[in-house]
Amino acid sequence: MFMEERHQEILKTIAEKGRIFVSEIVERFGVSVDSARRDLRILEEKGLLKRTHGGAIPLPQVGTVPPRHRDMKNMDVQENYAAIAKKAAGFVKPNDIVYLTSGSVGFVMLKYLPRDIPYTLVVNSVAMAEELKYWDNVTVYITGGKMRMHGTASLVDSLATAFVKNMHFDVCFMTGGGFDAEFGLSNGTDETATFQRTVVANSRRKILLMPSHKVGFRAFIKVCDANAFDTLITDWDAVEDELAKIEEKGVEVIVVEKE
Repeated sequence: MFMEERHQEILKTIAEKGRIFVSEIVERFGVSVDSARRDLRILEEKGLLKRTHGGAIPLPQVGTVPPRHRDMKNMDVQENYAAIAKKAAGFVKPNDIVYLTSGSVGFVMLKYLPRDIPYTLVVNSVAMAEELKYWDNVTVYITGGKMRMHGTASLVDSLATAFVKNMHFDVCFMTGGGFDAEFGLSNGTDETATFQRTVVANSRRKILLMPSHKVGFRAFIKVCDANAFDTLITDWDAVEDELAKIEEKGVEVIVVEKE
């Protein structure tokens, strides 16, 4: 079989199954592990798939946005999201002023954030504030602005940006639509990018929480350069060569493992 034919079969499998593993390519086509990985790298460079640590998945659309109707309190929590959130929560120290992302991983962090030390949380989500209202150890600020009519009930318009522009944070926990070494952090809308850019600029320590499928991917609007962040926390399925490029930008990379 010619390489081009193999590539077509790889793409067909991903379209049908939603994923393909390097070991599957090796067994099915009788090629070496290095050749299988090279196939996936070539196809990724052509914009046809997204590599993972052990294989590849379909490439998300650049403008993908979360579904409107999401029950954030009762959502199914993926294993990698939980591991990232648990690791991130360990960075919160007594009396910190903390910005917490309204993305899914931010909601997961609520399960792991300290309940026995005092600190301040700044959030831009009505749904998240609702979850925090009975916490006795935290002071909570919620940004003003127009509420988005979906599960997170987030606020990221110009009013919310003006709100956080007048604040300074010990640490911010940020997420987004994509992150790579060259393009940096990116997201789906300009107002979200503008809001996040302001939070990052006003934070002493910047920690980025990105599941592996978002590492090496570029979403629609750039937020900031990769080296704007001190630390990236991702999971075991992230591709090593992309993580190496990010580390070369001066970003500490923490890869959580399966429990």
